[in-house]
Amino acid sequence: MTGTYRIAEKNIRIISVYDTVHSYCADYRTDATPDFTVETTENDIHEERLRSARQNEREGNPVQNYPFGYLEELAVYRKIAEQMPYYDTFLFHGSALAVDGKAYLFTAKSGTGKSTHARLWRKKFGKRVVMINDDKPLIRISGDAAIVYGTPYNGKHRVGSNISVPLKAICILEQDAMNHIEPIDKAEAYSVLLQQVYHPEDRAAFLKTLALLKQLTEHVSMYRLGCNMDPEAAEVSYNGMK
Repeated sequence: MTGTYRIAEKNIRIISVYDTVHSYCADYRTDATPDFTVETTENDIHEERLRSARQNEREGNPVQNYPFGYLEELAVYRKIAEQMPYYDTFLFHGSALAVDGKAYLFTAKSGTGKSTHARLWRKKFGKRVVMINDDKPLIRISGDAAIVYGTPYNGKHRVGSNISVPLKAICILEQDAMNHIEPIDKAEAYSVLLQQVYHPEDRAAFLKTLALLKQLTEHVSMYRLGCNMDPEAAEVSYNGMK
C-alpha cells in the first residue's frame, strides 16, 4: 500500500504492509513528487515488537501485544527519522505548543509531566495556544533559526496540528514543590537534549544530528523549570521565557 505525505516540508512516499499508517497520516497527504521513500516489511514490524518489549521491560511495564498496524506506524516514523538529518531536520521527544506565533518546547524524562504542563498552558491561555505536537515533533535548523513541525506522530491522545512555527525556547521540566524557572547555558542544555533526540543508526546521519543539536543550543534560548503542576506553573514558565 502506497501514499505520499508532506511532513516537515518534505514529501515522503510510504510503502507499507498494512493500511493503518495511511489512515494515521491522512491529514498530511499530498500529490507532490516524493523527496524520498520509506518502505516497511514484516521484519521491520517484528523488530518494533522486540523494541517495545525491551522498553516495557526496562520501564517495569507489562509486555503489550500491540497490533501489527501500530507497530508498523512506529517502524515508518523510525525510517523517516533516519532520513531527516540529511534535510537539516531531526526528531525530538517533547511537547511543543505555540503562543502568539512563537513555539515553546517542553522536554523531560518520561513521566515527569510534559503533557500535563502543556495542558496547563492551554487552560491558562485558552485560544492563544495551539498545540504543535504533544510527543515527537520534528525540528529543522534553518540558518540561525529553528522551526518546529507538527507530524502525524503526536502522542497517544493525538494532540497536534499540521503547522510549522519558529522555536523561541526549550524548557527542561523537573518536578519541584515550588514553581521557578531559570535560563541555563548551552553546554548544560546539550547534555540533556542529547538524551531526547532520536539517534539514527546510520553513522553519518547520527553525526549530522549532533551538529544540528549543537546549532539548536546556539540559536534557541534554554531554560530549566521546577514545577508542581499547579496552574501557576504555566504563568511562571511563560513569563520566564517570553
